[in-house]
This record gives sequence, C-alpha cells and structure tokens, in this order.
Amino acid sequence: MVLLLGLIALVQATVYVLVSQASERNALAHIRQNLGIGARIFQQSLNERIETLSTGARLMAEDYAIKPLLMRDPDAGTLRSTLQSFTTRVGADVICLFSAEAELLASTDKSLGPEQIAPFRRLIERATEADLERTSGYALLHNQLQVLVVVPLYAPKPNVAYWFGLAFPIDRSFAQKIREVSQLEVTFLSGPPQQLPRVLATTVSGPAGNNLSNAFGQASPSTAEGSTSVVTLDGEPYVTRFEPLARLDGEPVRIALQRSLQAELAPSRELERVMLAISLAALLAASVAAWTLAQGVSRPVQELAAHTGRVARGDYTTRITLNRADELGQLATAFNDMTSGLAERDRVRDLLGKVVSPEIATQLLHSGVSLGGEDRIVTVLFCDLRNFTGLSERLEPQAALGLLNRYLDRMSTIIESHGGVIDKYIGDAIMALFGAPVSNTHAANQAVATARDMVAALATLNRELSAEGQPTLSFGIGINTARVVAGNMGSKSRLNYTVIGDGVNLASRLEGLTREPSYATPVILSEATVKALATPVATRELGSVTVKGKVEPVRIFALTLHP
Repeated sequence: MVLLLGLIALVQATVYVLVSQASERNALAHIRQNLGIGARIFQQSLNERIETLSTGARLMAEDYAIKPLLMRDPDAGTLRSTLQSFTTRVGADVICLFSAEAELLASTDKSLGPEQIAPFRRLIERATEADLERTSGYALLHNQLQVLVVVPLYAPKPNVAYWFGLAFPIDRSFAQKIREVSQLEVTFLSGPPQQLPRVLATTVSGPAGNNLSNAFGQASPSTAEGSTSVVTLDGEPYVTRFEPLARLDGEPVRIALQRSLQAELAPSRELERVMLAISLAALLAASVAAWTLAQGVSRPVQELAAHTGRVARGDYTTRITLNRADELGQLATAFNDMTSGLAERDRVRDLLGKVVSPEIATQLLHSGVSLGGEDRIVTVLFCDLRNFTGLSERLEPQAALGLLNRYLDRMSTIIESHGGVIDKYIGDAIMALFGAPVSNTHAANQAVATARDMVAALATLNRELSAEGQPTLSFGIGINTARVVAGNMGSKSRLNYTVIGDGVNLASRLEGLTREPSYATPVILSEATVKALATPVATRELGSVTVKGKVEPVRIFALTLHP
C-alpha cells in the first residue's frame, strides 16, 4: 500500500513537472511570436513616420510662398524663420534647407555642426546618384537617434534647385507608443554587439532600467539579429529580440524588444497550482480508499494517473469511466468535468485567437478552420483619419488613445449595423468588408449607406468634441467592388480571415484620393461599385485617374451626401 501511494505521488509530481516545462515552452513560443509582431509594428511605425515626413516635405516644396522667397535670395535668418513655421505643420523636429550642391543654407536648429549635417549630405548624394524623389535614413543628432528624410525642390522638374532635409526623433516618446500597442518593452541601443552598448532611449523604468547597458552587454555577442535571447534585468529574465537599424555613418543601431518571462508565465503558474491542488486531492482520496479497499482501489488509481499524464500532454478527449458511488467515482466525475472545461477553453481560445468578427466565427464553427480561400465579389470600404499622427503628438498618449477608441467605437457600430464585417484596424484606419464571409447581393448599397452614416456620425462627434474643447477629426473613405480571394490566410498555427486582391488595394488608393482638395468630397466610389449598386444613389463623376499599381485609368465618383 505504501508503494502504491509512493507511485501515485511520483506520477503526480511528474505530471506537475511536465506541465510546468510545457508551460514554459509555450510561454517562450508565445513571447517570440509577440516579439515578431512587435518588430513588424515598429517597422510599420517607422515607415508611417517616414511617409509623413516625406508628405510634409513635398507640401513644403509645393507651398506657394517658398519659391518666390528663394528667388529673392533671402538671408539665413529669414529662411530659418520660414522653415520654423513649417515644423509643426509637417511634424518634423528639425528642418534644413540645402543648395543643389548640398551646402547648408538654413536650419531650424542653429547648433547643427558638420557632423550632424553629414548624414543629410549622404542622403542628398544618394538621391542625386539614383535620381530619387525621396531618400531616408537614420543618424544621431546631438546624441539622439533621428529618422532623416530628404526631398528635392524642383525649378522646374527635373532640375533640382534646393533640397529639404527633415528629422524626427526616435526617442522614448516614440518607443512608448510602440509599447502601448505591442505591450513590449522597447530599447534603442547604439554600438557593435561585441561592445558595451550605449542606451539611446528605453521604456524600461525603475531599477531594471538603471543598468541596461551592462545587462545588454552581457548578452551573447554571437546572437543573430532577429533571433531571441534571455537578458536578465534586475534579477528578472526578459526574452529579448534584437532588430538592426543601420545608421548613415555606418555605426549599427539595435532595437531591443522585450517581454518578461515571469509575467507571461503567471497565468500558467496559477493553472499549475490548481492542477497541483487537484492532484493532492486525488492523492488524499486514493490514500483513504487504499486503507479501506486496497484491492478495489488499485485499478482506479492507476487509471487516474494515466489520464492525468494525458492531460499534461494536452489530450483532453479521453474520459474516465468508473461506475462507483464512492469518493473515487466522484473524483473521476470531477476529473472529466475538468478536462471538458480545459478542452472547451482551448477550443474557444483557439477560435477567438484567429477571428475577430462574429460572422466569421459563426462560419468557422460550422465549416472548421483551414488554410485557403475562395473567389468572392465583395465591396471593400477603407476609412482613414486625417493627420491623426500629428494630433497624437499634441495630446497626452492616454488622451490620444481615448479619442481614437471613442471614434473607432462610433464607426465600428455603424459598419456592423449595416451588415459590414471589420476586417482589421490599421492604426487609425478601418478596413471593412461587405459580402464576405456571407454573400450579399446588396453589399455595394450597404457600403454606401455605411459611408453616409459615418460622415454624419463624424459630424456629430465633432460637435461633441468642440463642446468639450477638444480637437475635431476628419477622414476619407474609399469604396471599391471587385472579385477577391476571401478566406483563412496565415500559418497552420495562426490564421486570419481576410481578403486579398487588386480590388482591396484600389479601395485604399481611392481613400487616399479624398485628400485632393479639387475633388471636395470625403467619400470616393469606384465605377465598379456604382455599377454594382442594386439601388442607384446620387453621385458626382470626378473623371478618370491612374492610381498607383494600376496601368489602366479608373473612373471615380464622389458620393453625394445631401441629395
């Protein structure tokens, strides 16, 4: 009997160890996945910042006041004052004006020396050699990492008369925005991996952030960029991913994305404690039963131990069948209930981790989850806020996030009320589908009705914001109807129901065209959408345009909002 109890205890201890090890492996895999997502979010944020600076520079180059001013050969003070007036409008920290020969004429930062000007000149040389209309790169200005963008001023094209150079800091504020989205700690490091790095900016605070340089310096110098390693900060292990960011002067910069292993393991440890309590209860029940019915309890205990091992390996499908009314029978029932609960939890978590729309979830519950897609005629709606990035810079992070969530809640409710499915949120942009995953012959009309209500809802929201003393918002909407591939895309372990195809890209391009002042409309429809309308709506033809990525011109129409 003592040997039997010892064997039971050994089995339960083994199960606990296996579950603990499996939890740690799963936690590491999940962290690595989140780090990969964080790296993509960081790169996307950089690209958006570069695009914002480039757009701002092009607006400066096209400003009606710039060229006449330069023709009068103004002094450096006048030029500096003019450039200073553009810093807030284009969202740049520093703006410089260079001659066609890359000589600095004026800068909003009077303290820029030859060392800080050199990266701009490298970009100008690169743009000149390759005949580029925009170049960008990274450099240190006053020991602060900055993203630089250079754009020419033509007089006329292709003759370059001047160069605009803009800089935006990649500092702790920028890192904090990445952290808010990805829930990862972000640190910018300068210097080769084999040397003690210099911390440029970090979101790590408290004691852990006071010794970052030494902590990263002790990480394995042979760790490949993009792979992960464990860095100990203040005695706590952090799974860390390094991403490269080449500076224009050749010195490497690394971005360290981190997630605490202890924080990731906390839910699993709680589950392990529950399983440990259940195991101890099972051992106690087996001990009591062994003293009373030694022969009759041997087989049930062995069966319980075997099923516990299966649960530790993730098999929740098997059940224990004990036709007994005693404690062992009750324990078997409780064990079956527990495995059923664990199985249902994993099933729901797996589904909710792969889909976000109730319509898509319903389809998956009926048809299952598998990679692949099907051709569908859908109407795609793209909606994007104007200048929200600049607005966010003027607001506290929490205020900006609250304003964005308030806006997205209004718009999402309207989309869903018209039968639309939100495919994804892209920062402050919304991509919605009509006609997928469930086919709908009125998809185009639903999308148009959605756009009307969104415009009206934004007007209502702006009145509320104005009354509260907050800045108002504006957006553009592009709608296109096309044949796309709709289905589950991704990997076997992580799926996303979405649509792909040239028609999706066109909807996004149409949204971008709403920024053109001459069109004077926040909603642009493609010709395909107008033709697909089951019930005609009032529109105004804007002509034909050739959008990026398409060879043939596309006829576009403005939606008449007040027929």
